[in-house]
Amino acid sequence: MFGTIFNTVMIIAGSLIGGIFKKGMKDQYQEILMQAMGFAAVGLGINAFTQHLPSSKYPILFIVSLAIGGLIGQSINLELRFNNLVNKFSKSNLAEGLSTAILLYCIGSLSILGPVNAALHEDYTYLLTNGILDGITSIVLASTFGFGIAASAVVVFTWQGSIYLFAKLMESALNTDLINEITIVGGVLILSSGLSILGIKKFKTLNLLPSLLIPPIVILIIHVFGLPF
Repeated sequence: MFGTIFNTVMIIAGSLIGGIFKKGMKDQYQEILMQAMGFAAVGLGINAFTQHLPSSKYPILFIVSLAIGGLIGQSINLELRFNNLVNKFSKSNLAEGLSTAILLYCIGSLSILGPVNAALHEDYTYLLTNGILDGITSIVLASTFGFGIAASAVVVFTWQGSIYLFAKLMESALNTDLINEITIVGGVLILSSGLSILGIKKFKTLNLLPSLLIPPIVILIIHVFGLPF
């Protein structure tokens, strides 16, 4: 768990630095940083989607995942619940920043492969690299949305810790196909978040979050029942 702890600490440290910068930053600089983060999220989302879709063994799975996950998320209304919770502590646009931060930190090959490599091979290279990248990203996000971005560190710790423990218990469960499908769906969610930050259209990205649970369930069913897919 050393790599995950390092990743979490880097996010908190970066958020602290960015939060200090925000206090003395003029509105026009905050606005340009918002645009920069929006474009960065769009670029990362497109890259994740286009890079992994060609190697997918289940090319329509991401469509099914988004549809089913979206219906589940909308029925629970995760977006509204999350915004109401965050607004109790902040009246700014922190909710938008936090949802973006969580997606950027959690949905990526390094954040998924890192805990797996740490659990199976005691190799922390991916997690240490990811921690440095997340630390830099958190500086930019916190300088735009405030120190509250540090709350995403809790989600990152839980996410990576769960993958680490799961990989320890079931060494063959997190195979390449599963990581590939999760990354494709995650790429769409990051793209959606980026477009929302840019103000092009406000998408209910958090209501699509359950989509990430569909690929593991479907792939597990395929392998258990030996379905010809």
